[in-house]
Amino acid sequence: MSEWAENWSEGGAGQAPLPYPVYIDIVTKRYFDGVDNKNVDKVLDCFTPDAVLTEVTSNTVHQGREAIRAMFVKLFTDFESIWHGNFVHTADPETNAICSQFTVLITPNGGDELRYENCNRFYLKDRLFHHVYVYMSGDNLLKEGEA
Repeated sequence: MSEWAENWSEGGAGQAPLPYPVYIDIVTKRYFDGVDNKNVDKVLDCFTPDAVLTEVTSNTVHQGREAIRAMFVKLFTDFESIWHGNFVHTADPETNAICSQFTVLITPNGGDELRYENCNRFYLKDRLFHHVYVYMSGDNLLKEGEA
């Protein structure tokens, strides 16, 4: 493990900038495609083992890949359909981060479709998400699941 990896901090010095398409690929083609298709393994393949996902508006923190897995299993169980689109990305290779604004159309089981306008800030470590901050325009849908 490199000294940088041991001393990693989000947006900190020593980041290894990646080509812009790498950021877009992990966010849209891997992560959100996995979420929209309820493929928990594809989603988790985007995270480091010790990743942290925080839903900022409710201060809900999911620490580690297993907690993140449990949260997604609950989300996929509670909602019959999920769609993310209308993306606007701002990648910052110098801090190894990407900010993505997007629309979410999500339908609870037996309920009416909800529309959210959200923003996520992703910090990468070793080409995977290490810290993710989710800002939701409505109620928190990323509740704690059973690990």
